[in-house]
Amino acid sequence: MRDQLVLGIESSCDETSAALLLGETEILGHVILSQDIHRVYGGVVPELAARAHLAVIDDVADEVMRQAEVSLGDIDAFGVTVGPGLIGALLVGVCWTKAIAFGLGRPLVPVHHMEAHLFAPSIEDPEAVPPFVTLLASGGHTLLLHATEWGQYRLLGETRDDAAGEAFDKVAKLLELPYPGGPEVEAVARDGDASRYSFPRPMLRGDQALGDASYFDFSFSGLKTAVAQEVQAVKEIGALEAERTHLAASFQEAAIDVLVTKTMRAVDATGCQRVLLGGGVAANQALRSEMGRRLGPRGHLFHASTRLSLDNGAMVARCAVFRLDRGDVAEGNLGADASLPFPGLSISED
Repeated sequence: MRDQLVLGIESSCDETSAALLLGETEILGHVILSQDIHRVYGGVVPELAARAHLAVIDDVADEVMRQAEVSLGDIDAFGVTVGPGLIGALLVGVCWTKAIAFGLGRPLVPVHHMEAHLFAPSIEDPEAVPPFVTLLASGGHTLLLHATEWGQYRLLGETRDDAAGEAFDKVAKLLELPYPGGPEVEAVARDGDASRYSFPRPMLRGDQALGDASYFDFSFSGLKTAVAQEVQAVKEIGALEAERTHLAASFQEAAIDVLVTKTMRAVDATGCQRVLLGGGVAANQALRSEMGRRLGPRGHLFHASTRLSLDNGAMVARCAVFRLDRGDVAEGNLGADASLPFPGLSISED
């Protein structure tokens, strides 16, 4: 029996993406179309995002078909992100995929956006499989998990307020950098002196111990506030232009220190020295470098390429392959859920 051909559709935020995956690793066609309109507003406008998805989803899917030299009738199954995300944006992808799948009589597989990020590295690296400790960091989520096998995840920690990616975007706006802010902060920070400003490491104290409620959890609101106060002081003396790179570098170092330290706590607590980075923040080269340095030769670090770290249809298709094999196929009443729970997730008792 040949490997199945699966189309993955992603529309949870401001990327309209489709990908055709043959089996678990062979990408036959892949398109990611980002929405530039949000740069005008310094952040994603949900209504505009939904309208933009609706305007281009046909063209995105058609281009993937052209790249792969197949037709919709050749596809064996369809996967689509059903949540979490912006409800209007999600509904565009869900409704489009549901109509096509049921019209052709093909299986429709609902996919959780963050679980899809877990699968992204495995498309490029066959070793990127559980068990591993995983840090999932994006614009809307920061999760620390222990994955013992695909579909079985133990939640160790999560953010109590802002997600890591959201903090990067907000700091970028404070520094008067374009949206999306994460890549902009990273680029500017390369020329900065991270020791120029001493920013707090929220929920990271030396007296914390395994079993404390805050041991694995994250918080970025205090860090964002500290940066905002410093930026305001710098603006008052007309020095933002001169200090921008240093502010960016100091913020980034503080955020990465928290992310890496919490992840290394999870490595020590679980005894699992295999770490997987997922989500848009995983594209940050400084984060990858520091995580690899702290993990050292004792462990193994996995992450996807930059393209597959961002929201994309290939990761949706890969997750759909796994879910399809388990028989997780949707009925005709499939909808979208902006706060969809993570599948297979159990809460750590530590």
